[in-house]
Amino acid sequence: MTDIPVWLLDVDGVLNASRAGWGGPPTSRSIVAFDTTWRMRFSPSLIAGIRGLAAAPLVEIRWATTWAGHIPDLSRVFALPEFAPAFPMPDGRPTQDLIAPLKLAAALAVVESGRRLIWTDDDAIPDAGPDRDRLDAAGALLIAPKPSRGLRPEHLDAIAAYTALEASRG
Repeated sequence: MTDIPVWLLDVDGVLNASRAGWGGPPTSRSIVAFDTTWRMRFSPSLIAGIRGLAAAPLVEIRWATTWAGHIPDLSRVFALPEFAPAFPMPDGRPTQDLIAPLKLAAALAVVESGRRLIWTDDDAIPDAGPDRDRLDAAGALLIAPKPSRGLRPEHLDAIAAYTALEASRG
C-alpha cells in the first residue's frame, strides 16, 4: 500500500458543504460531538466516488479534520470505511487554530517520506511560501474547494486522474 498516494481528507468545506449537491439534492445527516448535534450536508455522488477510489485501492485516505476524534461517527454519517487519522488529536475540543498546523505537518510528512500526496482542504493548504513550495516540488495534488460547495465533480475527476497516473507508474 505504500506506493499509492495518500489523500488527506478534510470534512467541513470539503465533504460537508451548505451547497453540496451535484445536480441533485444533497444528503443530510447528523453527527453529535461535544454535546452538540451538527448537520452534515454532502453529495451522495461524491461519497460514492471516494468509496470507489478507496476500495480499488488507488489511494490511502486519512482523515485530516477537526472531526478526526470521531472516526466511527464520520464513517457512519458518510457511509465510508474507518479511515485512519492523519495526526493524533490534541486533548479537549479541537479548533482550526490547533488543527491547521497538524494538517500541514501531516502533509509535509507524507511528501518527505517519498509518498505522493493528495490534500483536499478548504482553508489549511498554504497559498504561498516555503511549505507550499515543498508541496508543489513533490508533485502534490492540492485542492482547496469553495467551502460552501465542497468538492465538485471536476475535483474528483482530478483526483481519479492523479491516482490513475500514479498507478500506471507503479
